Amino acid sequence: MAASANSSETSRQTPAHSTPPNSAPPAEGVRLHWPDLPAPLRAQIERLVGSRVIDAATQRGGFSPGLAARLRLQNGQRVFAKAISPQQNPSAPRMHRREAAIVAAMPPHAPVPRLLDTYDEGPDGWIVLVYEDIEGRNPATPWQPLELDRVLVAASELATTLTFAPNQTVSNVFDQLVPTAGDRLARGISGWQKLQADPALCKELDDWSARHLNQLADLETHAPAAAAGHTLLHFDLRADNVLLTADRVWFVDWPHAALGAAWIDVMLMAPSVTMQGGPPPAELLARQPHAQTADPAAITAGITAMAGFFTYQALLPPPPGLPTLRAFQAAQGTVARAWLAQRTGWK
Repeated sequence: MAASANSSETSRQTPAHSTPPNSAPPAEGVRLHWPDLPAPLRAQIERLVGSRVIDAATQRGGFSPGLAARLRLQNGQRVFAKAISPQQNPSAPRMHRREAAIVAAMPPHAPVPRLLDTYDEGPDGWIVLVYEDIEGRNPATPWQPLELDRVLVAASELATTLTFAPNQTVSNVFDQLVPTAGDRLARGISGWQKLQADPALCKELDDWSARHLNQLADLETHAPAAAAGHTLLHFDLRADNVLLTADRVWFVDWPHAALGAAWIDVMLMAPSVTMQGGPPPAELLARQPHAQTADPAAITAGITAMAGFFTYQALLPPPPGLPTLRAFQAAQGTVARAWLAQRTGWK
């Protein structure tokens, strides 16, 4: 598919070995606000929460084009609500339904906000998720060292908390709800192989990727086996999917969850941290205890798949309702390719 102007320029002009800037496109989409919802839907949400909404604060972080708002209620309580319909994005309601099922099955001690209620009009209508409201904030970007330390420790603890023995009841539940990371890598996150099959898109590649495309595609085929494991992964960790309170780190937005190796989440998060002013991705991954005992070849295969995903996605037109996504992916791809070039030694 043809690339948008901004994403293709980023891909062509930024060499794989360059040092990424300490700035990045914001992780923000185009949100619906509370008054934008149809009046009957607003009334239905008020019935769900049991009180009239007297204030709604739209949350800017994240790419969903639907409602994401902290609601203050007449009875003094607060909740967080997400709502979307196919009109904003055809695939987003399905993601909301998946997220609801995943979060509802979470162990109660997991640092994930509780799902309080849902409202679903079916395939052609609105879906609403209502969560407990967390009095927290996203980490500051550029990343601050102390906040990054907190998040990395919490991400490691999350991986330990959500690592299940294969015969555990909760593991069996997630086996039914989410794909394996290997399945996701094999079916959807195979950007280098997709680029091999698309000569037109290959013309948009940076020089390093074009020179090594066949090697990259071959290495990418090892990623599904490398990702095997029994940890429930968030699979989309970024600053905008983390909330900090005074004493806890919370992880939100779970529609992409998968079962796989415990080191994968921090690997996937690393490029976004680097491009948002944090340390190099290799340093971040070295601070993840699960990665320290992992097979280095498996990690390299995983990084290859991640780099291919961001590189390929950045060359596609923006999805409906998500005009800022491709630039964000392009910036992550620049960091991921630089990391992979250093790790492989390919010039």
